Amino acid sequence: MISSEYSDTIVALASGGGTAAVALIRLSGPQAEAIADLACAGTASRAEERRATRAKVRDAAGRTIDDVLLTVFRGSRSFTGEPVVEIACHGGRLVTRRALDRLLECGARSAGPGEFTERAFLNGKLDLTQAEAVMDLISATSDLALRAAHEQLEGGIGRRTAQLREDLIGLVAHLEAWIDFPEEDIDPDTGEIFRSRIAAVQAGIAALLATADQGRILREGVRTVIVGRPNAGKSSLLNLLLGSERAIVSDEAGTTRDTIEEMIVLDGVPLRLVDTAGLRTEAGGIEREGMRRTLLEAERANLVLVVRDATLAPAESEIELPAGPARVVTVLNKSDLGVDSGWAGKTGVKISCTTSDGLDSLRAAIRDALDLGEADWGEHAVAINTRHRDCLRRATASLAAADTLLNEGQAPELAAMELRESLEALGEIAGKVDAEEVLGAIFSRFCIGK
Repeated sequence: MISSEYSDTIVALASGGGTAAVALIRLSGPQAEAIADLACAGTASRAEERRATRAKVRDAAGRTIDDVLLTVFRGSRSFTGEPVVEIACHGGRLVTRRALDRLLECGARSAGPGEFTERAFLNGKLDLTQAEAVMDLISATSDLALRAAHEQLEGGIGRRTAQLREDLIGLVAHLEAWIDFPEEDIDPDTGEIFRSRIAAVQAGIAALLATADQGRILREGVRTVIVGRPNAGKSSLLNLLLGSERAIVSDEAGTTRDTIEEMIVLDGVPLRLVDTAGLRTEAGGIEREGMRRTLLEAERANLVLVVRDATLAPAESEIELPAGPARVVTVLNKSDLGVDSGWAGKTGVKISCTTSDGLDSLRAAIRDALDLGEADWGEHAVAINTRHRDCLRRATASLAAADTLLNEGQAPELAAMELRESLEALGEIAGKVDAEEVLGAIFSRFCIGK
């Protein structure tokens, strides 16, 4: 177990800011109980552990600041792995501020971003992937993202990387024992069998790397850009998908001159919908700037919804999109007014933004384009983040180098060095190595009070 060995006690508002019925203030550190005693006339030390006890927070002159419920977690039996006192007070801005000020006056220090979770990690209560999952849980915007965060918080990614690391430790130990103790007649096992064991670790890493796109989508959403010629119904489609009148709809060409961005959730996956300016050749200066931004958005998109007027011949609603990795769904709008015969046999989802006909078909087409089915995501999504991906890529590169060295008959010491590099990269995922800069970068993204 890693020990944080903190000598100070931190305090912060652990509930959200603003006015509420109840606010939660958290103290953590060796002096948590003593500080709470000073502020609450000795109630903390008399309280039964893990049971809410009524107390009064008083100022230095003994005047009551608030009537509160106080809960004590002694020893290491807390979220942070050190003594913790939680105070539930009334949620007004002023009373919360006065209670916090009193605890600071009694010897606590204001907690930094993520410092409670960082202490939990340093005290061995969480591995690093679980610590990151706390922030994923808070920022989840869909059921699937919430489920993935819970899976990670329960150690899903940590367990999988720990197993890979254990397999790799076995490889390193075997190879280095053969190098260091040749007289012990240890089977070198550095031929095809040893390389097959490397391949097994590589396959496990590849399976985790395959979830990187899912992780990005769950955390950031699918950037879905709506494009088309003026009056094709782009803004109407945005409003239809949102279920509200977010964008101005007008028959006048060029109404939308800048991008509008909103979020929806489709089958548990967040979609960032971006409505854009219409694309046409005859446009003024401001409208041309809007069109330039439209093309930039299309280049950045994960998915492009191309809205075309179904009442017009295909050639009349044609637009030219920039080449890119985005997946494209063609939306044939105004189908309630009749579909031009030129669309016969062509791909496209027929809808009417006026009557909502075809909306279910469009949702299904989006699901198919993004592979959003349960079979693709799995019953419990385990999705790595960017930091995990970079660590896994480094581990993969080192494994590949070790395999090449063994295949070419190079000195086994060189292969052992590469295996150790891979082991270190895997260890960084769960925080099994000394990586202060990595920890600092991760916890600085947390909100105060976590």
